[in-house]
Amino acid sequence: MNPRLSDWQGKVVWLVGASTGIGRATAAALHARGAQVIVSARKVAALEAFVNEHPGAIALPMDATDTVAVKATAEAILSAHALNCVVYCAGHYNEMSAQSFDLANLKQHVQVNYVGALNVLDAVLPHFLGQPHTDGTATMRHICLVGSVAGYIGLPKSLAYGPTKAALINLAETLYLDLHPEGIGVSLVSPGFVDTPLTTNNQFKMPALISPEQAAAAILRGWSKGEFEIHFPKRFTVWLKLLRLLPYRAALVATRSLTQR
Repeated sequence: MNPRLSDWQGKVVWLVGASTGIGRATAAALHARGAQVIVSARKVAALEAFVNEHPGAIALPMDATDTVAVKATAEAILSAHALNCVVYCAGHYNEMSAQSFDLANLKQHVQVNYVGALNVLDAVLPHFLGQPHTDGTATMRHICLVGSVAGYIGLPKSLAYGPTKAALINLAETLYLDLHPEGIGVSLVSPGFVDTPLTTNNQFKMPALISPEQAAAAILRGWSKGEFEIHFPKRFTVWLKLLRLLPYRAALVATRSLTQR
């Protein structure tokens, strides 16, 4: 569905939300494959530590919810580099149920998980679209959004997080349809449970929990196969995919039963 991305030598990749977790591990994996990695996030010290451990990487601290800051950071990158790929992996997560409805926290989820992605797209898309696509030798241009299987179907305690990831899924699907004719690749990453700072506060057993490094390896494999959606670990995510194919009468009852165990 996408051009196969396996040769990262010399390619310029901007990862937004790369101070910890999946973003950091993916940046490290790309650096090991010869990519020019540019990492952005709010945590300056974590970005500096990454650069110290990965010589040649560039840290550009930024708050993805700040439209002006995102635009300025993108302009700094584009003025100095031929950007090939942007990965949006910034995320905010707190458990929330309808009984503990918190509007301010809901809005924070929307700003970080969804509006931040729109800010990055607004800053990068004109550049990608401005590069003519004439044949198979066109410059790599790829957009990756990191969603979650929590966006597949409504889940208990996911009132704030799940809807933002559902929005990212729809956004990625629409981007693919619009941008494929332009020769711009679009991929959606749908992780299950990954051992990151976002999941450490979960008060329930997380099935098929994997490490950020395993997640990064799965992402790079998906890119190398040209996949649109890269979901993992499949021993967990396949069942969730099947669940959302059921009629709501069955799917919601099954979801409630499975999550109450």
